[in-house]
Amino acid sequence: MTETLWHSINPQEVRSILKTNVREGLSGDEAAIRLHNTGPNTITKSARKSRILMFLSQFKNPLVIVLLGASAVTFALRDFIDTSVILAVVIVNAIIGFVQEEKAEKAIESLEKMLKVECTVVRDGVTRKIAAEELVPGDVVLLQGGDKVPADLRIVEERNLHVDESILTGESAPVAKSSEPVKPEDPVSDRTCMAYSGTLVTAGSGRCVVVATGDATELGKISGLIASASEISTPLTRKLAKFGNWLSVAVLGISALAFGLGVAVGRDVKETFSAAVAIAVAMIPEGLPAILTIVLAVGVKRMADRHAIIRTLPSVETLGSVTVICSDKTGTLTANEMTVRRVYAGGEEYELGGVGYDPRSTSEIAVVDADRSKLKCDAFLECLRCGLLCNESDLIQRHDVWLPVGDPTEVALITAAVKAGLNPNTERGLRPRIDVLPFESSNMFMATLHDSPDGKRIICLKGSLERVLEMCANGMCVPESESLDFQRIRNRADDLARQGYRILAFAAKHVPHETDSVGIRDLSGMNFLGIQAMSDPARPEAVAAVRECAEAGVEVKMITGDHVSTARAIARDMGIGGIDPQSVTGSDLAEMDEEQFACTARSASVFARVAPEQKYRLVEALQSAGEIVAMTGDGVNDAPALKKADIGVAMGRAGSDVAKDASDMVLTDDNFASIVAAIEGGRTVLSNLLKTLAYILPTNLGEGMIIIVALLAGYALPITPVQLLWINTVTTITLSLPLAFEPREPGIMQSPPRRPDAPIISVPIIIRIVTVGFYMVAAVFVLHLWERSMGASVSEARTAAVSTIVAIEEFYLLQARSERVPVWKVPLFTNPYIWVGVLAVVLLQLAFVYLPTMGMLFGTSPLSANIWLRIMLAAAPVLVVVSIERTLVKRFVRTDEYVSSDRPVCR
Repeated sequence: MTETLWHSINPQEVRSILKTNVREGLSGDEAAIRLHNTGPNTITKSARKSRILMFLSQFKNPLVIVLLGASAVTFALRDFIDTSVILAVVIVNAIIGFVQEEKAEKAIESLEKMLKVECTVVRDGVTRKIAAEELVPGDVVLLQGGDKVPADLRIVEERNLHVDESILTGESAPVAKSSEPVKPEDPVSDRTCMAYSGTLVTAGSGRCVVVATGDATELGKISGLIASASEISTPLTRKLAKFGNWLSVAVLGISALAFGLGVAVGRDVKETFSAAVAIAVAMIPEGLPAILTIVLAVGVKRMADRHAIIRTLPSVETLGSVTVICSDKTGTLTANEMTVRRVYAGGEEYELGGVGYDPRSTSEIAVVDADRSKLKCDAFLECLRCGLLCNESDLIQRHDVWLPVGDPTEVALITAAVKAGLNPNTERGLRPRIDVLPFESSNMFMATLHDSPDGKRIICLKGSLERVLEMCANGMCVPESESLDFQRIRNRADDLARQGYRILAFAAKHVPHETDSVGIRDLSGMNFLGIQAMSDPARPEAVAAVRECAEAGVEVKMITGDHVSTARAIARDMGIGGIDPQSVTGSDLAEMDEEQFACTARSASVFARVAPEQKYRLVEALQSAGEIVAMTGDGVNDAPALKKADIGVAMGRAGSDVAKDASDMVLTDDNFASIVAAIEGGRTVLSNLLKTLAYILPTNLGEGMIIIVALLAGYALPITPVQLLWINTVTTITLSLPLAFEPREPGIMQSPPRRPDAPIISVPIIIRIVTVGFYMVAAVFVLHLWERSMGASVSEARTAAVSTIVAIEEFYLLQARSERVPVWKVPLFTNPYIWVGVLAVVLLQLAFVYLPTMGMLFGTSPLSANIWLRIMLAAAPVLVVVSIERTLVKRFVRTDEYVSSDRPVCR
């Protein structure tokens, strides 16, 4: 069957072949049939690494290679029990690593399901949002700026439609689209009548028909571009992997040196080799990479539960270091429940009662300044009618409930019009829309062309006061003898803005009936109608979150398109920038040189009427000053700033697909408080990573030092290599991993952010490694010597030494749960996994001591109750030792791990 060249045929043929109606769309039943036949609109992913290969990859660890070499040597020496134990432990470690890696992969993949792409379609004549995977050939899709193209589409209507096709063609500049067919032989880059899956709409709007879905799309044919699995890797885990490789080489060198010294002083070769193997086994933290991956996966899942979806794993670490949040106002800091409260039209001011979208119970209208006798027409109604007609949203009444559909600001305009007695359906029927100039953030206005009952046509305009006044020559509905008083309008708008209202201006003009799509582009000579002032209450949880940011050393800056007075009033109410927040406008920024701009970026708290390109410069200036910047955004033009920011935060509800693709994190509830919760989550992940590091390294060093001291002192080994293998295998999964599930510590948001370039192994961790390591050596040797002096056999003494090491690690785990408060102040049951791990180790250790099979494999002997008492007495003091060490370090050791609270002062 010949493939249809959709780009070379006209829209009428497309509709005929696909049996669709571009106005009504497909019926729901027909769409269901086609979905069953074609399958979901998803691209088949390339095969992931097989489980067998994933399992075999666990043997790439340097320690495993050393252990396999050791098993070969023990086999050659006919020490078959040691060989069997070493091989068994290697396999167990591989299984543990495999299970952890698979769980982490699944945890990360599950987050993808929370970020499903939605698209706007027409079905059964109704415009609705559906999941992109439900699209079928013949569906009618509506595109607008900020959308990701959900399938291969044939454009049938467009208005200034531009699409970024760089993912397919490599061309960075957006491509202007048309509905006209092109030549059959034209390549993808020249098919201007097509919009391809995965590309991004940068401007304009379009009505399109789906011609291919899933694997049949152009992107599906080259699915390797997007099907590769993301590596669970971050800068910190890569640093740790590098550190682990360095440590492996160092430990192997120490082991080889110890072996050489032992042989040189005349110790038995086999015993000395066992000691060298034991050093390597003890000191290399083979389970660390897998555990850190789990810590990250757990942290990402916790953030998702708090409405913050992490798109890139490195951002988890960066979140813990954020020093500045540049946040949008509407819908992020505020509730995004806009309500028109004041209308200034024809020289009069009106106050509308109530809040919300139900116009019936809040229809009280008070005239603040009334003198309507001189008016040519009803200015109040004309201003509200313009807001109703120049509108892309709707207000629907269903079962006695009023439901907003679309942008909250536009819905507020419809609600205000209904309060004044205007019926949306009647008004749209009398004045049907002919054409539209969609709102673009760079233009700051929207215009629509309508038929009019008087036989002419009318252009309705809404936008920022400055842009609308630029296009106005006269006023509508004002006395003929009076000219339009621009200054009076600006003064009134400033008064309302200072009260915290958001201002929108409206204008209109009648044009000849012949005016078409070209005529709507001429917006000169408009007649000013009035302004509508609306309020959007601050989210209570956002106010609390701003306060929490101040305590955490994170500065909040508000960036908004609102009037500067409005922005200042809301910032003051929210506690942003203090009682008198310093504010600046986009026009002010445009006149500054680089030095002034950088200074203002650091000192100001409110940025009003800021252009998208200025957002990028703000991020750049703040980063140059050493700040770690989180920037929020939802529009197409926000994408460069989101990319530039250390953490780009896109809105999950109101955000465009372009913004989401450029971001590191997506908020599913568009709430500022969720950003702060994510920062808290990032700090918790960092804290748990460092806790895990501070737990594993000291215990591993202590185990290795025991063997080194014994070897250098000419003392019989207190523990054997296979016994060390047992300790590491058992404690890695049961004691280290539970630290990944530690909840956030009290006070974690009362300290400054951690520097992202802070060293992994800080001075406090080095001190902890030495303290715990030396304590473990002392405790094990004292107990071992005591037991031998009391007549215990070599087997009993070694069993007691192994049990002492395990007990010390259990007690130290309780201390490692917090670096902020003493062990006795840590709530016992906030992390039940700790106690599950401790109980599991206790049971496994009892089996290790008392089961005959374990005795045969590991050379252990049963212990009496008195020995267990001495083991506890030797292990428990580690709690006191670490508490003393922590107190002394906090008092006398100064570190530069945290960001300084002293920010540069502008001159």
